[in-house]
Amino acid sequence: MSPARTPLLAGLSLLAAGWLFGGQRPSPAQLLPPVLQEPQQQAVAAPAFAVHRGGIDYRIAPVADYEIAGLVVSRHDTRTWWDMRHWVANDYLNVVDLCVVWGANAAEGAYEHMSFFSGQWTCYFRYADSSRVKAAHLRALSNNHLLTDRNDIARQLLGVRVGDQVRLRGQLVSYSHDEGFHFQRGTSVSRDDEGDGACETVFVQQVEILRRGAAWPQLLRWLGWALLLLGGVIWWRTPFGARAW
Repeated sequence: MSPARTPLLAGLSLLAAGWLFGGQRPSPAQLLPPVLQEPQQQAVAAPAFAVHRGGIDYRIAPVADYEIAGLVVSRHDTRTWWDMRHWVANDYLNVVDLCVVWGANAAEGAYEHMSFFSGQWTCYFRYADSSRVKAAHLRALSNNHLLTDRNDIARQLLGVRVGDQVRLRGQLVSYSHDEGFHFQRGTSVSRDDEGDGACETVFVQQVEILRRGAAWPQLLRWLGWALLLLGGVIWWRTPFGARAW
């Protein structure tokens, strides 16, 4: 038997377990008071301003000051290899999308009976038991397109995991550029809309991790990758005749 077999199998098992349990979310009893509140919004009459990121000049038009605290139930990193739509749109300002629940959804634990998945622009959700998920719960979740031109805030946003309780402060905005073509995205200003255009587009000024979610699934993934690397090295250094699985 190849000496690489044990670390390779152990690494695959830990990696699979880490991904399987990576979406663990805290119970309602573990949620902090800010997460149980409604987002705060105040209309503003502020002038548009310019920012530069990724070689693109963007125009930002503020709509309202905005603050939201919520439990992260899904996320999308716009740098992921399969996200072509942001790349085609020259959209380097939208660093990450966070799908969060708050208010009644968080307080009454409706999210525990729902599953979530983030696409390139959208947070998708499903539930089987309509007796546990009501209209008040569906309005208390939102997909947030998070923008920043600051590297420190971008690092904070990219470090947010599913299961974290976060508070975001900034402004609801529309933004655009004219790099080869005209690109523009707007924002929702209501928690009661649905479908296309219902996402909040937030130019983030402050990120606060109120409470981290469980870290052990990520630790399992790290250990899994380390064991896979170790197994690969052992296999490569094993004489060809002794590599039998």
